[in-house]
Amino acid sequence: MCQHSNTLLHFLRHVSFPPDAHLLPSALKSCPAQPLARALHAAAAVSGLAEDPFVASSLLHTYLRLGATSDARGVFERMPDKSVVGWSALIAGYSARGDAEAAWGLLERMRSAGMEPNVITWNGLVSGLNRSGSALNAVKALVRMHGEGFLPDATGVSCALSAVGDVKEVSVGEQLHGYVVKAGCRLDQHVVTALIDMYGKCGRADEISHVFHESSHMDVASCNALVAGLSRNAQVSEALLLFSEFVSRGVELNVVSWTSIVACCVQNGKDLEAVDLFRKMQSKGIEPNSVTIPCVLPAFANVAALMHGRSAHCFSLRKGFLHDVYVGSALVDMYAKCGKVRDARTIFDAIPSKNTVSWNAMIGGYAMHGEAANAVQLFCLMQKCKQKPDLVTFTCVIGACGQAGLTEEGRRYFNEMQHSHGISPRMEHYACMVTLLGRAGKLDEAYDLINEMPFEPDGCIWGSLLGSCRVYGNVFLAEVAAEKLFELEPENTGNYVLLSNIYASKKMWDGVNRVRDQMKNMGLKKEKGCSWIEIKNKVHMLLAGDNSHPMMTAITEKLKQLTIEMSRLGFAPSTDFVLHDVEEQEKDDILAVHSEKLAVALGLISTSPGTPLRVIKNLRICGDCHEAMKFISCFEGREISVRDTNRFHHFKDGKCSCGDYW
Repeated sequence: MCQHSNTLLHFLRHVSFPPDAHLLPSALKSCPAQPLARALHAAAAVSGLAEDPFVASSLLHTYLRLGATSDARGVFERMPDKSVVGWSALIAGYSARGDAEAAWGLLERMRSAGMEPNVITWNGLVSGLNRSGSALNAVKALVRMHGEGFLPDATGVSCALSAVGDVKEVSVGEQLHGYVVKAGCRLDQHVVTALIDMYGKCGRADEISHVFHESSHMDVASCNALVAGLSRNAQVSEALLLFSEFVSRGVELNVVSWTSIVACCVQNGKDLEAVDLFRKMQSKGIEPNSVTIPCVLPAFANVAALMHGRSAHCFSLRKGFLHDVYVGSALVDMYAKCGKVRDARTIFDAIPSKNTVSWNAMIGGYAMHGEAANAVQLFCLMQKCKQKPDLVTFTCVIGACGQAGLTEEGRRYFNEMQHSHGISPRMEHYACMVTLLGRAGKLDEAYDLINEMPFEPDGCIWGSLLGSCRVYGNVFLAEVAAEKLFELEPENTGNYVLLSNIYASKKMWDGVNRVRDQMKNMGLKKEKGCSWIEIKNKVHMLLAGDNSHPMMTAITEKLKQLTIEMSRLGFAPSTDFVLHDVEEQEKDDILAVHSEKLAVALGLISTSPGTPLRVIKNLRICGDCHEAMKFISCFEGREISVRDTNRFHHFKDGKCSCGDYW
């Protein structure tokens, strides 16, 4: 209890004048805690004022406000004349606790006592149940309210719409929308916000924009609801457009607004936009909070913006956010994905109260870097610390074993997950096992495991098998896996390209042409390779075959110099990784402009000798680029880290941390 309450209690024990019917309600209205309310109640009882209707009503509402429902019930039961206001308040109180049974029971008692509920009673019932998280009960109450001829007001509609959205009953929401229009409250700002929120939760992105443009409400609440609703429905471009409109019109947005749009961008793959918005947020004088930081850190990680990540780390340190387990876990993930796994471990060790998310972030970081021994060691420490591993933990551990070729250890953890921890394998665990067996060359065993799965395998499973077939050149199983993938993911160009590369590596040009024609007939184009590199606190994006970068002439010249040196020292491009059956020189030219090579060349000409380079790529690194990176790391004396869709490749002195398997 606070010091203020203690002082008042001490005062009450020593006052010699009796309280009156005007003083007590005033004191109760400002009462901050249950013990003080009970002391005031006792003073009222001693003075004989507890039966006064005004005092009793004040006691009832005070207890309900402070969450003391049983005390409120006691006061109510002793009231000689129970009013509609009292009944309604108590029903709303039990509803807010989520005790629907007690609330409905009071409603029936109210009627038995000859007192009919009014719209305030029903609004309190619906809104209370909704606030308590009992959305389904709130919708049932709304339906019954309507059935008995009661129509909610603007406040009641707002609460009802929130509940409707939570249970995704869009037909009920549409009926409420119709009622709102007829009742003339469609322009009420709370109703507009609630409609946007409801349609967003129900997956009706078209209606979100319609409601907003119809109302033209430009306030912070509608902005937050708009961004959240559009983000849920992957309408990130529309969200960005409307958000910029709010900003340009001078609407005073808050930290929630900016955090929401940053999160929207990150969740929908607009990482550079998220980074830019985070900077704009600060330039507008809006200070990030402990929710903003974990939202933006994945964006820094996804585009290798290490310096931005370090700045967020320093900011969190100054503001005392590092004690927040979610901030700490996000920093661990950011450093690991930016290639700084040692820094990630330092942050992890400093988190005071680790949860499963923290452990998973660090174990996953080790797995990403191919450090299986450290991942397994940390997994054992996790269990010693009495932290229970979950589905994600085992995905990370089995994945780490797969990256390092620890086949038997991976099997053991897969079995341990089921028999020792009671966790049934999910799709991602089977995918890890297929990768694990595939790395060991046990492709037939991997295929048997797929056929024994208790549910239908998805694209991730077949994709794992296809990737392993590429490494070992197993055309038969590659065709089996690809056929399944073409059914499951007909528009995923990566699967077609991977099968083509397998055909190309075997000089099976008929197969290459067949896949190429299939892609052409379906209107599919190979996804362009894209790489990011951070230089002097600025993130550069390089696209394969794109000459728009202002330094492209210098980049191309540097690549030519490297190509000459590689040729002079006996390095020949591995042209098996080019899709088309073209002349060898043309293949060399195609390989020369892969995005990771462009990014590394930019790094070489833009940084001082010996500076490590960190590159992130949106696709799997091809074999030729992998060999080229090994050569460049040795020839230029640089450490080069490349993160592709599978893992990190750390190139140093002509060698890669992956052991040439990925």
